[in-house]
Amino acid sequence: MTQSLLAGAFLAALLYVLIPGPAFLALLGIGAGQGRRAGALFVSGHLVGDLLWASLALIAIIGAKTIGTFVFDALGLLCGFYLAWIGWNAVRAKPKGDGRALMVVERPFRRGLIFGVTNPKGYPVALATFTALVAGSASALQFHTLPLLLAVSFLGFIVADMILVTIIGAGTVRRFYRSHERLIVRCSGVLFMGFAVQALWHATPGLLGWRKA
Repeated sequence: MTQSLLAGAFLAALLYVLIPGPAFLALLGIGAGQGRRAGALFVSGHLVGDLLWASLALIAIIGAKTIGTFVFDALGLLCGFYLAWIGWNAVRAKPKGDGRALMVVERPFRRGLIFGVTNPKGYPVALATFTALVAGSASALQFHTLPLLLAVSFLGFIVADMILVTIIGAGTVRRFYRSHERLIVRCSGVLFMGFAVQALWHATPGLLGWRKA
């Protein structure tokens, strides 16, 4: 296994986490509104989904297994409704008073876990980033290299999560967030609902057999 392949897997994992999307917006609200500990719990749960999608992407790239679209369409439908529910709650959120955050996630680890495994951008983004950065070393890609590639990817995920938690939990970011909390939460809710529509739009044709091969 070449060093360029390992570096590619690390960078792919790093970029996968740092690319803005639904999880980034959720972490912004949780970390800035409830602190670094809540943000760290969220990304810890989300890490399960990161590893899942990275594994499937690498398996697809290596070619050891062909993955059908039905599973991803079904997940897209599920996560579409889930994101719509989160977005609707954010749009309707009202101040709690007593200096409490507008949106409080009681179980951030569980939220991150569910978010990670139902992220509508999980598989396609993982496949795109890993393909761009590791497929160039195709000759070195073998099924027996998968555990090491996942270990390196795991390291990339951890580094990216540490970067995000450090930034989101910073005092300046938290003060800005709390000063504009209602606007940020409601705008995020609208974006979540937009992500939900996108997920449903892409998943429904495949489940109904309307998508052309």
